[in-house]
Amino acid sequence: MSDTRETSSSAPARVRGLEQIDRLSVPLPHGTEVTTRVERVASGGRRIPQGVVGRVVRAHDGGFDVQIVGVGEVWFARDELVPRRAGQVQFAQRREAAWGALRPCVVLETRVGSHAWGLADERSDVDVRGVFALPLPWTLGLGQPPQDLVSADGSTTYWEVRKTVEQALRADPNTLETLFVPGATAVDELGTWVLEAREAFVSKAIFGSFGRYAMSQLDKLTRSQRLAEHRDLLLAWLCEEPTPDLDEVARRLAAVSPRAAPTAEDAVLAAKTYVKQLYRSLWDQGLLASNDFAALTAYARGGGQRPPSARELRPKNAYNLLRLVALATGWLRDGVPGFEATGALKARLLDIKGGQVPLEDVLRDAEAMAPALEAAHRESRLPEHPDYARADRLLRRVGDEVARRWVLKTPGPLGRDAPEAPALEGGTE
Repeated sequence: MSDTRETSSSAPARVRGLEQIDRLSVPLPHGTEVTTRVERVASGGRRIPQGVVGRVVRAHDGGFDVQIVGVGEVWFARDELVPRRAGQVQFAQRREAAWGALRPCVVLETRVGSHAWGLADERSDVDVRGVFALPLPWTLGLGQPPQDLVSADGSTTYWEVRKTVEQALRADPNTLETLFVPGATAVDELGTWVLEAREAFVSKAIFGSFGRYAMSQLDKLTRSQRLAEHRDLLLAWLCEEPTPDLDEVARRLAAVSPRAAPTAEDAVLAAKTYVKQLYRSLWDQGLLASNDFAALTAYARGGGQRPPSARELRPKNAYNLLRLVALATGWLRDGVPGFEATGALKARLLDIKGGQVPLEDVLRDAEAMAPALEAAHRESRLPEHPDYARADRLLRRVGDEVARRWVLKTPGPLGRDAPEAPALEGGTE
């Protein structure tokens, strides 16, 4: 007779207290997919039926703005929404618990985003990032400790010290901004150590992670906009009798596309790629039954809601990508970062942020900045690679201090007052 305990002992450990969760009371962090429990009439008289899926954008007035594809943002009270997936319920519960327990363990924080860049206006959110340390008991045992602390509205994020160092060594733009932007504040001696060692993370790698990354993202955004300009036309073609196949649709799209191609065959191939991007995007939004051309055809012929227009699709972060190119150029050239935009660059970025500059022009701006970026990279005095040895010493120093505070029970959230690590269950009773 087989021993069923062997099977159960291999089950993954779980945090206790998540078995019975009221889906109407769990937090709904920014980005959570939710299902509506009531019918609602949006602006313009459009009816939104019960059971529609959306994504939480922000919390206010006791409820949430929910982004619904093809409709826009609609406000719902908390009891009018439930998380779409059971896994999201548990994730939200764990995220809230980690935030409440470990928020006192933050060792460094700073205000980032448009306020740090000198590009904020009255509508700009206040974004905060920082670093936290895990109390020693949270690093022991089988449980996987949190690597991120995120506020319910998504405006504040803290990374665990090791994750911060690993991201910084990769020249991650968000992490380096957190460490180098003026106003970065240590709220614990451990945070001071991180700031003192931050130069160890700086290298010529910012050429790729800042500059080249921004250029590639702007190119992708431009391609997406070109496709968006022909979406309605493409969906209308799919409603014809007989229905054109993928090859025919690609030929038509190539004929009307403003994008130049070396040959006619290249133009058709690019158009076919655009069509595939379209149905992949609609599939990701949950609007297609499957990720293929047949599902796109069924969607069009079934009167599916049309995607937003090209104007609505203009990305709000285009100005940030252009800012990254300028930041990388200056950092590589001068050896120090300049986060706050000034002068003509600031005026241009504000125009882009306000939607006054076509995306094609933004890409041309970036392309015009490319030679200076390349030259700064060639002539830069920054080291080729980050200082891994110094980063390693920082982590060991932090680890030793965290252990010391716990063992000696020094006052504070990493010692005597440390939050209790979550209990786990799993395996045999």
